Amino acid sequence: MQLKPKPQHYLQWLGATLAAVLTTIALAMTNARATTAGMVFLVVVVVTATQAGLVISLYSALLCAVSFDYFFLPPIHTFVLAGPQEWVSMFTFAVSSLVAGRVAERARKQKEQAEQRREDVERLYLLSQEMILHEDAAGLIRDLPALVAKIFALKSVVLYVQDRDQYVSTLAELPQLFKANLREVIGGSHAAIASQDGFEAHALMVGVRAVGAMAWRPANLSREVATAVCAQVGIALTRAIAIEASARMEASREGERLRAALIDSLTHELRTPLTSIRAAATTLTQDQGLDDALRRELATVVDEESARLDALIGEAVEMAELDANVIKVQAGPQHTRTLLEHAVEESHTVLGRHQVIFMVQEPDRPVWFDARLLGRVFRHLIENAALYSPPESRIVLRSRRVDGRVEFEVEDNGQGIDKVDLPHIFEKFYRGKKGTKLGKGTGMGLAIARAIMLAHGGGIAVESNPEQGSIFRFWVPLVEKQAVKLPR
Repeated sequence: MQLKPKPQHYLQWLGATLAAVLTTIALAMTNARATTAGMVFLVVVVVTATQAGLVISLYSALLCAVSFDYFFLPPIHTFVLAGPQEWVSMFTFAVSSLVAGRVAERARKQKEQAEQRREDVERLYLLSQEMILHEDAAGLIRDLPALVAKIFALKSVVLYVQDRDQYVSTLAELPQLFKANLREVIGGSHAAIASQDGFEAHALMVGVRAVGAMAWRPANLSREVATAVCAQVGIALTRAIAIEASARMEASREGERLRAALIDSLTHELRTPLTSIRAAATTLTQDQGLDDALRRELATVVDEESARLDALIGEAVEMAELDANVIKVQAGPQHTRTLLEHAVEESHTVLGRHQVIFMVQEPDRPVWFDARLLGRVFRHLIENAALYSPPESRIVLRSRRVDGRVEFEVEDNGQGIDKVDLPHIFEKFYRGKKGTKLGKGTGMGLAIARAIMLAHGGGIAVESNPEQGSIFRFWVPLVEKQAVKLPR
């Protein structure tokens, strides 16, 4: 493929003519000798050959030979050669011009070929880089025809992927006959495509296996470039499809592993309170050796473990609803202070003697969010703050507007979270070292909080230092007015 268009031929012919005429005038005005004139004319022929090619260099050599004979070889101003010496000079000039022109033409072609190969390598490298940037097979297949057409300046490119029986093209529509012919290219048939609107087609081979076919027009890519392009495209497609298949298998294995871990963890969490309830109930059925104090203690165990079991089942159902996208966000205008006060009121039992401090940015103008969902997040975080911090310690609840979002914070003065636990704190059933040791919580509260915030278009994060407490921060987009739907 010619990357740079050649100058118009008539300009080359005109340039060769002017070069011969101006050189003749200059030599005539300086009264140059025949030897000097012959050497200068030879230089003109060589320069013309390097710039315009063999045919025009022969034309230039003819003009220079005529000028050389007419103006510099005796008898001057005639086309008659006086003797053997003049014939030898003319013959030598003609042969020298022909040889020099051929050599210069060969050097020019080699230079053009070297430049062409360099540009072809650059374009092949650019194509490989662009294909590597695509992380998924679907995106690579979708963008490949336009990518190849852009890099190699092609009018149309059509790609067929055999594994998916998929056609992608820069054309608006593909005739069924063209699709059938392109599919046959994989089996080695090229004639059918080549005869259709100037397309050239090649199979995409990886080793001895065909992964698809590609056709383009105009058919101006060299055989070497076409082979290299098809090889790169075939390898890129095979790599992307293999990576996608590997990712699906890994995701499937990871899903099975997580499902098994979830079932094991849930079974363990359910079995623990059930065992306590059953042991206490069995003891209560025995009348001998039980005083009133022991009966009250066993009844308390049954009550506490029943409440724990109820909370565990409730959180499991809540987590399942969030995973299934059953819960929808129903935003409405709310005051952040009202949200904080309702969350504290609903958590008064677990808060006990903790001191709750409100820090609400004023003015507290109404913003749009789902108070029910955010209230559940607050309850989970307040419960954690109360469980993992000393009695009568303070718990600070904050709300403010920052960078186009509404932020909420729950801060406690508890034992903090270990650095090893921080990356996993929002995973299902993860309670960390301290939570496991104290036997508190189900390990689903923070996972539920994160799922709610993601459903709300926000997020949640934590900052914590051991023995210095924790700050849980979550946020939602700041919307102060409901979007108004314009009448059509």
